[in-house]
Amino acid sequence: MPVAKPRGAVAVVSDAEEMRYWKVRWLHDFPDEPVELYSEIGEDDFEQRKVEVYRDGHRDYASASTTTGTTMLSDIPVGTFDDIAAQADFEPRRISADDFERIWRAATEA
Repeated sequence: MPVAKPRGAVAVVSDAEEMRYWKVRWLHDFPDEPVELYSEIGEDDFEQRKVEVYRDGHRDYASASTTTGTTMLSDIPVGTFDDIAAQADFEPRRISADDFERIWRAATEA
C-alpha cells in the first residue's frame, strides 16, 4: 500500500505493518525434512500459509483450514527477518506476494 509523505521525507514501513512473504532455504542433511520453506506472515507475525519443499521435489502445505503431510503453521510468532538470517543453517529471502501465490498454487493444485 502506498504511503503518502511530505516532500523530502522518507517513508518507513516496518515488517509488522503488512503481510510479508519469505522463502527460507534450510541447509541440512536430514533426508525427511524440507529444504525450502515459503511463508506468508500476517501483521501479527504469525504464519497465515506455508509451503514446504523437499529434496525430492514434493511439496506439503498448511493454512488455518488445511494441512498436508507433517506441515503445520507455527504456533509462535516467526520473529524478525534478521533473527532468521542470523542462524547459520537458514538463508532467508523476501519474496513478492505473486511469487508466494505461484508456489502456493503449485503445491495446492498438484
